[in-house]
Amino acid sequence: MKDHTNLPSGYYAADACDLSAFLDALDRETRGEDVAFAADIQNNVPLYDASRIRPQVEDPARRRDLMREWAWVLMSGPGVVALKGAYADTSVLDEATVVYERIIAEEKAAKGSGGDHFAAAGANDRVWNAQQKLCEQAPDVYLRYFANTMIDAVSEAWLGPNYQMTAQVNLVHPGGGAQQAHRDYHLGFQTEEISASYPAHVHALSPVLTLQGAIAHCDMPIESGPTKLLPFSQTYLPGYAAWRRNDFRDVFEERYIQLPLSKGDVVFFNPALFHAAGANTSKDIGRMANLLQVSSAFGRAMETLDRRGMCKTLYPFAVRAQQTGTLNNAEMSAALAATAEGYSFPTNLDRDPPIGGLAPETQKALFLRALSENMSESEFSDHLDEMGARQLA
Repeated sequence: MKDHTNLPSGYYAADACDLSAFLDALDRETRGEDVAFAADIQNNVPLYDASRIRPQVEDPARRRDLMREWAWVLMSGPGVVALKGAYADTSVLDEATVVYERIIAEEKAAKGSGGDHFAAAGANDRVWNAQQKLCEQAPDVYLRYFANTMIDAVSEAWLGPNYQMTAQVNLVHPGGGAQQAHRDYHLGFQTEEISASYPAHVHALSPVLTLQGAIAHCDMPIESGPTKLLPFSQTYLPGYAAWRRNDFRDVFEERYIQLPLSKGDVVFFNPALFHAAGANTSKDIGRMANLLQVSSAFGRAMETLDRRGMCKTLYPFAVRAQQTGTLNNAEMSAALAATAEGYSFPTNLDRDPPIGGLAPETQKALFLRALSENMSESEFSDHLDEMGARQLA
């Protein structure tokens, strides 16, 4: 049967990833004719002067030409868009920084350092759900902070309208170490085994469901450790299977680039791009960035179901089926796949942090654990309720 989709088929495995093909994907150059609206190109990354293109961004009749270019950069080009001076007035960033520093101090006093996905707990200061917290604590600042047409236009260029914005502040102090190379949410937050269970075409589609961004709250010279980026690495489709391999990470360390940023600059990149936070080797720069994680409107189900209630109802029958051998393990797993929430997100990462892994336990995993540990109905119900409470905004 002829394939008209141009999407890969089959499955990806780490040991089958081809380093030479990865190197071929990287051996490209960003040409000026491909990024006509860019003011400059540095290290293959197009830099856009926000003061020059803002009138076009805010003109409905002209913005699509620019958005079309950004979509190409993120999908097929270097994978990174840098907006210089995205905040024309940086005073709102200073006001937000004061709020975030207060939140950091309060949360550290209350519960110490929180968990992180790709850094050791305590290596940095992280504000989970920074967007809602800023809105609740300083709505006037929040309104001006997100009234940014540049951020809106890049988000729409990649995800279309009606996207969902979330944000997490990251403050890395002098001496803060670098991360290892990785890819990001969705598949980048899965274990190697779980990632390999998703078919290849899902690996290709996962990046178009989200967009990564970073708002610079301070000047970030190279010694402060701005994000290490590997242009064009998002075009290597098996990359979600490959990024943990040492040989791929070695290539990253040999070839990554960093962009010095000024306060008010914003960088967006494809979540499949190989990247990592840099080491803060400065003596006196607290590198603060607000990490934007923008999601497609299409990543949601058509109906809302009370899956927690369904799990509670089903549990005694699942216990009986297991005890009597009515269902084998594969059949039980199939039933739970249709019933329980099998994905860790969205959740409240303050109360449900990824400590000990990349993602919190899921409903389905809890259900299977309850069966293996012979939990009582009341104990399982309590665990479900506690999980639900942790996940609430």
